Amino acid sequence: MAQKSLLASRKFIKPSFSYLVEKKRDGGEFSEEEIRYIVDSILDKEMPEFQMAALAMAIFFQGMSAQETATFAEEMMLSGEVIDLSKLAKPKIAKYSTGGVGDKTTLVLAPLAAASGVIMPCMNGVDENFVISTLDKLSAIPKIELDADLKDFVKQLTDVNCAIIQQHPEIAPVDGILYELRQNTATIPSLPLITGSVLAKKLSEGAEGLVIDVKWGNGSYIKDVEQAKQLARSITRVGRSMKRRCVALVTDMNQPLGDCVGTGLEIQEAIQLLKGEGPEDLQELVLKLGMEIVRLAGVAGSTLSAKQTVQRHLKDGSALEKFKEMVAAQGGDTSYIDDPEKFPKAKYIRKLPAPKRGYVHTINAGMIARGVQMLASNKKGKLDPAVGVSEIKKVGTQVKQGEPLMMIHYNDEAKLDGALEYLRSAYRLAPKRPNPPDLVVERVA
Repeated sequence: MAQKSLLASRKFIKPSFSYLVEKKRDGGEFSEEEIRYIVDSILDKEMPEFQMAALAMAIFFQGMSAQETATFAEEMMLSGEVIDLSKLAKPKIAKYSTGGVGDKTTLVLAPLAAASGVIMPCMNGVDENFVISTLDKLSAIPKIELDADLKDFVKQLTDVNCAIIQQHPEIAPVDGILYELRQNTATIPSLPLITGSVLAKKLSEGAEGLVIDVKWGNGSYIKDVEQAKQLARSITRVGRSMKRRCVALVTDMNQPLGDCVGTGLEIQEAIQLLKGEGPEDLQELVLKLGMEIVRLAGVAGSTLSAKQTVQRHLKDGSALEKFKEMVAAQGGDTSYIDDPEKFPKAKYIRKLPAPKRGYVHTINAGMIARGVQMLASNKKGKLDPAVGVSEIKKVGTQVKQGEPLMMIHYNDEAKLDGALEYLRSAYRLAPKRPNPPDLVVERVA
């Protein structure tokens, strides 16, 4: 005890940034004081960008232990504001996804959790550049506000139980600096850096527990299923060491989720899902993630009870009402929720014909997303809510020559040829029916 007390009382001598880079490059493990010093130096802009880049690359290759990652996540969390929701009696569960093409689950799960008596704070940051974000989709609803100060965010969580807004700059600011750096240094897939980033942001939002959807495949920045499993284990293990309950599902992202991609089209599909309808794959994923949320929150005990809770709130309209409450609280026009036909329609709709008879063997979801973005983007960097693709034929579907693989909704004919290159290249047909992939690959708890 005396030795421990003596060591704890020693003054920390600041090492050079070069020493820290070399230490991690050679496989060393950072102490808590060193990690705190690194985070403080990034926040105070004392560490030069070239040494930050070298450090990120060293971590990419050498990794970090669970204890290092937990300390790193906690220090990044403490680098900004930490929302205190302890005065709210209801359980607080956050949901995080690594981002996927056609994924509308957050739009459904936030109001679904709220209807189930669970508070779900959702701040969305930057996704992979080819992924149409949840915020992009919500922006298809006229007048909706996606920026909010932290007091308004907490008030909405108190009144409505859910809010989906843009990542606030005061939440884990060091993570924002590092994320931009990682984008420029090809270190986005680093498992400890992803783990630290996810936990720092979500725990800063006031969450007591976390449900994670780790996607792998050609529509994700995680291309390898084993790496996705490792990330799921990393987040849940480090989360537990931070005394937070965590569950992760590893899910397939080798084809778009649902039947459409595009902001307005996806909001309309989310409304279908909130009515207990919509595409089977999305219904399955909403059900499984929803069950994890209500079980982690303690709202439902058994698997059967969790399933019944989720299904009841979708079928009785309470989840849809919560979605309307959330949209109204954020200034959005709820008449579009009541009547989805009000969403703007594209000037042109044309089919993407199958070049031959066969079965859909593979789909590159990332290429479809890029094609849609090319069609939908305007000069201001916004996405046209009327533009996208619908009626997407999924893996295992038999098609005849000339039959549509999807329907393309667009307003600018000048953009069509470039987008068609991506959309055509996304499909591969074969004479034999392939086995459709499992949507949920693994559960990690």
